[in-house]
Amino acid sequence: MGHLGSGQRTRRPKWVSHLALTRLTHSVHSRTRRVGDVSRKQTTPRRQQLGRALRELREGAGMTIEAAAPRFYWSSSKLGRIEQGYQRVDVHGVRSMLDLYDIGGTRWTEVTELALRAQEPGWWRAYGLDDRGYVPLEADATLVRDYTIGYVPGLLQTAAYTRALSLSYPKHLNEQDLALSVQIRNIRQRRLIDQQNPLELAAIVDEGVLHRPVGGPEVMRDQLRRIVESAALDRVTFQVLPTAVGARPGLSSVFTLLSFEAIGFPDMVYVEHPMGAVQMAQEDSVERATIFFDRLRSLALSPADSVALVHRAAEQM
Repeated sequence: MGHLGSGQRTRRPKWVSHLALTRLTHSVHSRTRRVGDVSRKQTTPRRQQLGRALRELREGAGMTIEAAAPRFYWSSSKLGRIEQGYQRVDVHGVRSMLDLYDIGGTRWTEVTELALRAQEPGWWRAYGLDDRGYVPLEADATLVRDYTIGYVPGLLQTAAYTRALSLSYPKHLNEQDLALSVQIRNIRQRRLIDQQNPLELAAIVDEGVLHRPVGGPEVMRDQLRRIVESAALDRVTFQVLPTAVGARPGLSSVFTLLSFEAIGFPDMVYVEHPMGAVQMAQEDSVERATIFFDRLRSLALSPADSVALVHRAAEQM
């Protein structure tokens, strides 16, 4: 698998189980649906950020899509897709738009730089992933708030735990695909200690996760030790929701909130379900998920008490 580091593109598996996508890479690729635009086309936060900027500039120039598109020899639908972030546009196209909208100075430079960044291929493409699903979202995020009820969050998993999750399902990954998933997970985890491209994690897990011997006692003990080690990192906050709490939000579903402070993009919610996952960007959905997460955090044990519980679970495993 050493050739992957060279940037060579790896063929995407023809079939990947829901477990592999959500638990191992935390991505469901083509099965991910965006609520609000109801589109299955590929996009990234950076392309959406560029599209939003271009739309605002067009509207500021007092032009409709129908009036602007023919000036670039484009259809109205193409310009609409560019502004939504669902169609790529090169720097030359962006500069033509800036000229038409009479944009100059620092704003011209800022949008041109946005276009250049939006064109950069994501590292995940070398591992066979496209721009849909969870991984590209997390790659641009600066804060991940994760609530899980059945498994350890991917950013905290050991390789052995990941492997055990995959092998627990009838249609699990083959060895090559599993190795790819582990490498993807390792790249994601490095951001928790990366000074240049940092990622902050706030994770809440159900207490049952600590006592479920995924992979057997030895694998689970190592996994619990990894949680303790990770919880000591400045960018990780780990809390356990005790079984004694009883009824609370999120009993039937897991969800992840992503924040994109570095690129000035609005928060998003990623919700898993048995058939895939849904991305939600509407303000009311994000607000509701934020309230849910804050409520769960208030019901959970403190970070110190949570780590103490993890220690006890490891000793009893």
